[in-house]
Formats: sequence, C-alpha cells, structure tokens
Amino acid sequence: MTSDRRQEAGAEFSHRSVLLDSAVDYLVNDPDGYYVDGTFGRGGHSRLILGRLGEAGQLLGIDKDPEAITAARELEAQDSRFHCFHGSFAELDAAAIGQGWKSVSGVLLDLGVSSPQLDDASRGFSFMRDGPLDMRMNTGQSPSAAQWLATAEEAEIADVIWRYGEERFSRRIARLLVQRRQEAPVETTRQLAELVSEAVPKKEKHKHPATRTFQAIRIFINRELEDLEIGLRAAVDRLATGGRLVVISFHSLEDRLVKRFMRDLARGPQMPKGVPVTANQEASDFRLVGKANRAGADEVSDNLRARSAVMRVLERTDVRKNSQGSA
Repeated sequence: MTSDRRQEAGAEFSHRSVLLDSAVDYLVNDPDGYYVDGTFGRGGHSRLILGRLGEAGQLLGIDKDPEAITAARELEAQDSRFHCFHGSFAELDAAAIGQGWKSVSGVLLDLGVSSPQLDDASRGFSFMRDGPLDMRMNTGQSPSAAQWLATAEEAEIADVIWRYGEERFSRRIARLLVQRRQEAPVETTRQLAELVSEAVPKKEKHKHPATRTFQAIRIFINRELEDLEIGLRAAVDRLATGGRLVVISFHSLEDRLVKRFMRDLARGPQMPKGVPVTANQEASDFRLVGKANRAGADEVSDNLRARSAVMRVLERTDVRKNSQGSA
C-alpha cells in the first residue's frame, strides 16, 4: 500500500511507499536471488528492490489493477531483470511457474488499497471524493460495489459490514440502505457516505462514520482476506532456505491473520500431549525475524496513513528445502 501527503480532501499528495527502506532491507539478503513483489502498485518497492539486485537477480511484480500493470510493463521494458503478472498474489504459484522459478529468495506483500486508487474518484474507493461506487481493484471483474449493494439481501450486507469492518451499527446501515435503494439506486460514494452518516447514531472523534463500511465493502468485493490466506501459503511454499516473507498490513483484520499464520509456522508442529516425539519432529522450518515493525515518528508525521502500518517478517530455515532455481 502506498501513502500520500493529504491535508484535506482533494489536497495534492506525494506518492511513496510506506516502510519502503526497512521492508526492502528485510527482504533482500541475496543480490542474485529471485524475488516477488506481490503488490506492485506503482513500483515503489520494486524499484528499490531492483536497486539492491545484481545482474543475475530477478524480480516478479504482481498486481490485480490494470493501471498498475500498465506501469509494471513500462518498468519491464526498461529493466530485463523485472517481469510482471496481472492477477492476485493468491496466484503466486502460477506466476512463479510462468517464470520457470522453483523457489524464491523473498516475497513482499504490501496490503490494502493504494494512493493512486484512493485519489482517482472514478475508482470509487474513497468517501472523500465523489464518484461511481466501484471499489474493484481489478476493473475487469464483477460485481462492483454498486452492483452488489443493489441486489444483496439486508442480512448479507449487515454481515459483511460487521465481519470486515467491525462496525457495530452494521444492521442499522444495512436496513437504511435497503430502504433507500427501493427509492433510488445507491450508485455513488457520496450517496453511500451520507447514508452511513445518517444511520450511525454515535460519531467517533477524528473518524468519518463511513470509514468502516467502505473498508468492509472493499475487502468483500476484492476477496482481500481470502486472497491473503491463499497468498501467504503460496509464498512460504515457494521460499528457498533463508528466504523471507515480508508483509505490511494496514488494519487489524489483516494483521491478525498474518500474525497468527507466521506465529503458527514458527512454533512448528503442535503434537498432542503425551505423544512421544523427537526434537527434529518438534522443530520448525521457519522463524520470526524480529518483532512487529511500525513506522517511525518522522514517517508518521509525514505520512498519516503510515501510523496504522505493521510489518512482520518470517524466514524459512529448513535446510532440506531445495535451493532456488528453475522448475
């Protein structure tokens, strides 16, 4: 996820990646390795990774967004070490196989929505900019947020807003939305934001009432948590010995999923009590690298969105794992 310098809605912003240097520092430990940037965006991390690689190093950039892939193809034309794949990082296996890579030295996942997506009103991600209620990261897929909200049952809408937004007024929001769509379709970000503001009786200081609802619908429409579960497993399955998985999360649902996944792998097999096992059977093939990392005070003051970023790192230590190479 990229960040922006935003004073008020509509302000100009500078496009840059959160935790840029530290993420790449953790990721790249072999300049001749094969790496995957699973969330290319506009290439902030990818360009820095390429700057750390030698002539034999290779980097694969993956993204759902067609506009991101346009930028990735421009980089691909400039640097023969870079390759791109249009799709989700949940398809990491297929993307790596397409390059002939059996394993990789590192995978970076910078989760969430990017600044260019938020800044473009036509994409419908932000309640701060009025535009069509789309929210699709891959605009070639269906449905859009507006299409789903036009037909989904009230109970399903409430469940999505509660599950992915942790919004305690989810039922009130869903009830009002279903009532209003009978009068006129809810098709713009402003319509949805105003509807949510009306439905939520208690407002939080310094937080727009529609924040959780927009997050929830976006996560649902793009299958973000489902893709994350699949992508994490695909990433660790492809890691060579000494390879690292670096994940930057921006909200608690993502971070809890990442934390538990990495923690369970680092713990190793959990045998039932009383079952005799050898030390080798108890050992884990992975280790956590440091603690959760957060943006420093300087970055947070310069990038407000960086304040919610959490970076976690997992390393494969299994010496039995095949080294990187062609499939």
